[in-house]
Amino acid sequence: MLISEIEHFIQEDLGYNDISCTLVPDVVRSAVIFVKQDCVLAGMEPAHCILEYFDLTIQTDRSDGDELNAGDTIFKVSGSAISILRAERLVLNFLAHLSGIATLTNQYVQQVTPFSNARVASTRKTTPGFRKFEKLAVIAGGGDPHRFNLSDSIMVKDNHIKMMGLREAIRSAKSRASFTNRIDVEVESADDAVVAAEMGADIIMLDNMDPAQVIDTVGLLKHKGLQSRVIIEVSGGIGPGNIQEYAKTGVDVISVGSLIHHSDWIDVSLEMSDEG
Repeated sequence: MLISEIEHFIQEDLGYNDISCTLVPDVVRSAVIFVKQDCVLAGMEPAHCILEYFDLTIQTDRSDGDELNAGDTIFKVSGSAISILRAERLVLNFLAHLSGIATLTNQYVQQVTPFSNARVASTRKTTPGFRKFEKLAVIAGGGDPHRFNLSDSIMVKDNHIKMMGLREAIRSAKSRASFTNRIDVEVESADDAVVAAEMGADIIMLDNMDPAQVIDTVGLLKHKGLQSRVIIEVSGGIGPGNIQEYAKTGVDVISVGSLIHHSDWIDVSLEMSDEG
């Protein structure tokens, strides 16, 4: 985490006249940060960086991806009482939000694992300015981050196809792609999936297909000898009630936007000791 990022978050939270945290005497105190519910932990790196920025002494043996039970301690902290109070909310916000994403991701992964080796991936439906942290939380939960940004791969989506047509959009993508870029083509029919595979797409994303349509499409690609050439991804309308059905379809990647935007915050708390 960059110093500029830390200071941006601190400036937003403290403002220009922090009276609240300076009400207490500036003496050495200890505190513990702990979870109040079972979860998969994420957000350790930003939390650690913020605590260090405030020159606090930290003790922890926790890492992103750890499975915690209610009551488990994440950090033991000591140092200036004012600094602990100033770091408190930022640290708790990072841990609570990111652990919520990691926990939900892990729940989805656990539903998929009995039926498939498919990766459970996130999307770019993230909080502006907070994407990298949310994507890393998906990784902590056992998921795949997918693209961090538009430069990571080339996606030919429905609006490209509406404006250019499928074949021309793929031709344009291939002509401009670096050898390091994969081309991911979004399709809504089995026939278009075949066209994309035949034209050299690296990834075919089956958009808003129900499980039966996905099975038919995967079967058609296999019948034509194209399945082994591409990564098959499915996305759209996938949630806890149907992800197992998608896991049974034979796809390689299941992309789920709700890993991030439907996750609940984990209850994380800081408790100050009575004595230093």
